[in-house]
Amino acid sequence: MEVKYAWGKQKIDNSLVENIAKQLNVSEVIARILVGRGITSFESAQNYFRPSWGDFHDGLLMKNMRISIDRLNRAIQEKQHVLVYGDYDVDGTCSVAMMTSFLRQLSSNVSFYQPHREKEGYGISLLSVQWMTDHEVDLVIALDCGIKDFKSAAAIRSLNIDLIICDHHTPSEELPSAFAILNPKQADCSYPFKELCGCGVGFKLIQSYEDRYKVNVDVTPLLQLAAVATTADVVPLVDENRLITFFGLFEINSNPMKALHNLFISAKKNGEITASDLVFKIAPRINAAGRLSTAMKATELLLSDDDNLNPLTKEIENVNSQRRLMDEKITLEALSQLDKQPNERVTNLVYSPNWHKGVVGIVASRIMEYYYKPTIVMTGSDNVITGSARSVKGFNVYDILHKLQHYFIRFGGHKYAAGLSIEKKNLKSFFIDFEKEVKATIQSEMLVPTIKIDSELTFSDLIHDQKSSPYPKIYRIIKQMEPFGPGNSKPVFIFKGIKNAIKPRIVGEKHIKFRFSDNNNSFQIDGIWFNSASNFQKILKKNKIDVVATLNQNFFNGIYSLQLMIKDVN
Repeated sequence: MEVKYAWGKQKIDNSLVENIAKQLNVSEVIARILVGRGITSFESAQNYFRPSWGDFHDGLLMKNMRISIDRLNRAIQEKQHVLVYGDYDVDGTCSVAMMTSFLRQLSSNVSFYQPHREKEGYGISLLSVQWMTDHEVDLVIALDCGIKDFKSAAAIRSLNIDLIICDHHTPSEELPSAFAILNPKQADCSYPFKELCGCGVGFKLIQSYEDRYKVNVDVTPLLQLAAVATTADVVPLVDENRLITFFGLFEINSNPMKALHNLFISAKKNGEITASDLVFKIAPRINAAGRLSTAMKATELLLSDDDNLNPLTKEIENVNSQRRLMDEKITLEALSQLDKQPNERVTNLVYSPNWHKGVVGIVASRIMEYYYKPTIVMTGSDNVITGSARSVKGFNVYDILHKLQHYFIRFGGHKYAAGLSIEKKNLKSFFIDFEKEVKATIQSEMLVPTIKIDSELTFSDLIHDQKSSPYPKIYRIIKQMEPFGPGNSKPVFIFKGIKNAIKPRIVGEKHIKFRFSDNNNSFQIDGIWFNSASNFQKILKKNKIDVVATLNQNFFNGIYSLQLMIKDVN
């Protein structure tokens, strides 16, 4: 079943557009894009285009930050054994590598631990608590997990070990028994920005410690790991998340960590690194270790300072290749199950005892996009089975799971993504109730993916002086709006009634390649529409089409050029 997109224009106050266009001396097209992102004054535009380190919030505004940095300082001064603990996904792995790297510059008594996905599962495991006892740990810093780990937190406290939780997942009304909890989503936390990822919360701990104790450690290189985590965890790229990603990308492009440099070589990525590269080149490779092997291998790699492509890099590349084949196979099996279900269902719910637990999150994301419905993918052959939930834009799947929490052995997450475990005997009734709850609350328009169009654009807007730059002014300004991601998406344009300069063709078996021209054939531009081959015959019948696309830099045969990255056509 092919998902049909709705095209929606941003509702913009034209008076604001005219005002910002005059203040910044930019075209109304650019002004419209900026206003759509909440930039309506010279000052906000300056902060947007020229972020500064001073734009970060004071970390001490976060509840429990002061007692956390004081406790950490006591551990360092007294040479106590500090354990850095983190989840096994990209956010958790980058968090562990970042915090460990920082603390090892201050102390020789620092260890790290990440649970094994298959043997221990998500969060602070009871098996890890035994490890803490055996290794005489004094202080645990838990990153990207902990907010729902009541039993483990109580066990840690009973051993007189202090626990600082740095998490961003939605807390329950009851909180675990810890020395301190850093989570801006706590109901009584006055921190002004609530959307940090786990690594972002960990970075605020580092930043606050450095500000308070003035240690001789440069924390800016650590933003490289925070940027990877922030982009991979799909948090909104606004406020501090945008600052983290902006400065992290600057560091990656100017003085990259050896491990990231080697991973980009392994991924055959050359040239400027963007937020998209972190999401699609780096994150899957880091994630693969935690999904199919152990996340601690990825952490070891991120902590390494080897100039060469060391065995760990090659091992992670191999594991990522296995992961890719596995998730493609499981996705096809899941889609086959869904093809047999009634179309009137508003959820995608699938289960198999044979799927690998490590890739169900990826599969849930893929089939959610394919059918565009709230999705749960479950697996496991034992009495307790586990799964991942993903949701469509605007629909809070965490709230639905919270209503059904009587089913779960454990669950946690946030608005659009969650993990859960359940007794196998309850799966059928849970699926029935999940469908019922979603159907009762979801709005029909949420089940139709919408492409938000920033502005109309014509080919005359793209004509430029080749002598001064290979790109038109509008594209050069758009480049300064990076990094792009949720909350600051790449501008989307509609080009109306454009014609093909040559006949479109299918490339790579499933993509359509275009070359468009203006009415006078004086200007031409290429376009690519990925995974669209099913539309090919329909396209051939049209003389002119409306195209919704972003502007993109293409590099082919040693030449850079502008092209359209097509999202939809009509």
